[in-house]
Amino acid sequence: MWKYANPQLRSLQPYEPGKPVEDLARELGLEPGKIIKLASNENPLGPSPKARQAMIETLERSHFYPDGGGYYLREAIAEELGLSMANVILGNGSNEIIEFLGHAYLQPGDEVVVAKHSFAVYRLMAQLFGAKVVDVPDPDFVADLDGMLAAITPRTKEVFIANPNNPTGTMVFQDDIDRFMSRVPEHVMVVFDEAYYEFLDDAPDVLKYVRAGRNVVVLRTFSKIQGLANLRIGYGLAAPEIVEVLQRARQPFNANGIAQAGALAGMRDKTHMEDTRRVTDEGRNFLQAEFLDMDLEFVPSHANFVLVRVGDGKKVFEALLRRGIIVRAMGSYALPEWIRVSVGTMPQNKTFVAELREMDGEGLLGRGTLAKVS
Repeated sequence: MWKYANPQLRSLQPYEPGKPVEDLARELGLEPGKIIKLASNENPLGPSPKARQAMIETLERSHFYPDGGGYYLREAIAEELGLSMANVILGNGSNEIIEFLGHAYLQPGDEVVVAKHSFAVYRLMAQLFGAKVVDVPDPDFVADLDGMLAAITPRTKEVFIANPNNPTGTMVFQDDIDRFMSRVPEHVMVVFDEAYYEFLDDAPDVLKYVRAGRNVVVLRTFSKIQGLANLRIGYGLAAPEIVEVLQRARQPFNANGIAQAGALAGMRDKTHMEDTRRVTDEGRNFLQAEFLDMDLEFVPSHANFVLVRVGDGKKVFEALLRRGIIVRAMGSYALPEWIRVSVGTMPQNKTFVAELREMDGEGLLGRGTLAKVS
């Protein structure tokens, strides 16, 4: 049936998610409870107890359709951020907002500008709609905003800036963002993906461009610090005119009611988010200090994961699987010598490092140029 399919699908490589615990348990005969998953930047503490209770209560109404407009969650998000409900759109994960942007603004032959080592879904969605992906080199794995600006042409419709960036954990800061925004052409939609925003101490302010009515969409998610990845719930923030356009691309009931209830309760549980921040900061510092001690090159991270160079990334990934630890090989990101490690609980982090040190003693790790924590 390929001869009947849209031609752009032939070259599209499906997204490669982190390996599920259940798959590894089945393949290697391991007990799921003993497997450590550090592959998908998930919250090792799980969701807020308040979110769990809200979801349990909502299960009693599973026979009803959810609130298709997401009134209470959108209202809470808007109030939290000093915006109006008209600025907020919900998605089945923030990924779905990226798809809405494609439906709304991309035509075959248009261009989408991304940093070379950035989230794969930007490219996938651009290709899905027949747009050309323009990769801009990112020296030291940091998005080069001047280079991205120079890559813009009259055919450019969207520019994606993940901040912090996945899979590198690097950031661009306020001055660079402001300089970029002062020069970006009006016909370009700038998408700031802030999936890891809540992990930052001093986050850049890009919502000021939403308030100013600029062609800007800000993506955020409940998958990370709120620990609701399984529910697929995220949101976009934009000028009301842009949200109105994106709403036309949205399927009815795209955000399920259990997810809405969990997200609403989770975002109000500041204690759980503070606990997650503390565990993340301690775990990230521990991992980076251990990599430094092992003379392993890594990219100092602002998120809840660390990118580390280990030689043959696929080989190390597979060796860790046999030891019951799931990380993320980076070959699909054109980084075959690297793995990405999510921050887990401290016992999980220590087990991972112990196994990595044992593998190093067996000669399984390679070396790069030593990076310094900053």
